[in-house]
This record gives sequence, C-alpha cells and structure tokens, in this order.
Amino acid sequence: MTTLQDGALAAAFDRASGSYDRLVAANPGYHAHLRLSARRLALPGQGAGLRVLDLGCGTGASTAALLAAAPRARITAVDASEGMLRQAAAKRWDGDVEFVRAAAEDLPCAGAEGPFDAVFAAYLVRNVADPDAVLRTLRGLLRPGGRLAVHEYTLTGSPFHRLVWSAVCWGIVIPAGSLPRGDASLYRHLWRSVLDFDTAGAFRERLVRAGLSPVRTAPVTGWQRGIVHTFLARRPGGGGDAGGAGGGGGEGHGVGA
Repeated sequence: MTTLQDGALAAAFDRASGSYDRLVAANPGYHAHLRLSARRLALPGQGAGLRVLDLGCGTGASTAALLAAAPRARITAVDASEGMLRQAAAKRWDGDVEFVRAAAEDLPCAGAEGPFDAVFAAYLVRNVADPDAVLRTLRGLLRPGGRLAVHEYTLTGSPFHRLVWSAVCWGIVIPAGSLPRGDASLYRHLWRSVLDFDTAGAFRERLVRAGLSPVRTAPVTGWQRGIVHTFLARRPGGGGDAGGAGGGGGEGHGVGA
C-alpha cells in the first residue's frame, strides 16, 4: 500500500480525531514517551520567557508534555488537521498556549513566525512530503542556539525491530483503529510510513544536512526500544548554554500515529 500525503493525510486525521485520544490512552506509555522527549529539551527556568513551537500537536498530547516540562513557556501549537486541532483547543490549558492551523510547510504564512527558542516535533517529520524542506524551515524559525527535539518512529534497521513493529500494528493498532465504526486508513498509513521512513542513523544524518547540529539520539524503553527515538539538535550559534540540547530522565512505552 502507498502512504497518505498532504490533504488525504489531514482528512484521515480529521476522521480519526474523535477517537484518537481513547486509542492512545489504551497504551499509557504513549504519553510517558512524549513527556520524556519534552524533558530532554532541558529548557531552563521552567521555560520562563521562552517561545516554543509544538509542531504537529494533534489533539494536544505533545502540548501537555511540553507544559509539564516547561510550564512557564509560551507555546504555539500547530497542526494541519482541523479535527485534531479542534479536539486540542477544546481542552483546558493551564498555561500560555496558542493553537494555529497550518501545514508544516506553511508555518510563516500561517502566523507561526519565529524566532522560537525551541521546537518540539512529535510524530511529524515522516508524515510530510519533503522532510528536508521542513527541517530547513525549522532551522530558520529557531533563534541561533535554539533547540530542536524530534520525537519519531525511526527503526534501527534491524529485521527484528521491523518484525515487532509490523506485528504490533497488524495485531493491535490497525484492528483497534477500525472500532467502533472506525477508519483504519490512518493506522495502515502509520505502519507503512514507519517502514518506509529513515532509520535512526539516516535521520540523524538528515538533521545534520539541514544545518542542525550537534545531534544526539536517545532511545526509549519498553517494546519500542529500537523503534522510537528522541533526536536532540540545535541551530548553531548563540554561544550560550540556553542553546544546548540537554538530557532527561524517566522512560515509558507506547504507540501513536
């Protein structure tokens, strides 16, 4: 099967938006992994005075993870799916959060203008038609020294991890996405898009080519070890510690589109 792209992918997220939170809540590690990657940004002072872009916010799980890690940051949360964004905006947010509907390729035109002190992109880059162009855009939106954390399905390249991924998708995720009266197209896309996307090593090289360095790759635990990674990088320049990619603690396991 081919993967979904652009408008077709946004429409699939729209259709799934009403049941998306219930599906990911069935696997508690989904949120734990997002919080782990958000903590790995290591934003100082609980994010006080910092502008953070949450790209591909979906129904707001990544936004909540950022607020847990940096409750004093100003967060611009962006997604291309109207349905997912509607679910996110309807929730109560105890923080400075603005929601913007925009495709990753159209951020400045939609009002998501930099400079940002940090960007968090969860389960986003493999879903865009031109990952290199999007990463270059993110580099341009970051201030010199600004931090980037990409939380993404990137397999190690091991046949074992490919087998585990396919078994979980076809044994659990795709059937669950079909019920009740669901549309499994988004979850079939999830399965195929991960197999077709970069390995962790290839994605690290992609970030470097986009001018984001140095790059550090950090794994997660549980069954997704070797399947999900956090990639930490920065826009060169700035000179201060506030621009460095930091570490974090705590692990979890989960599934997400």
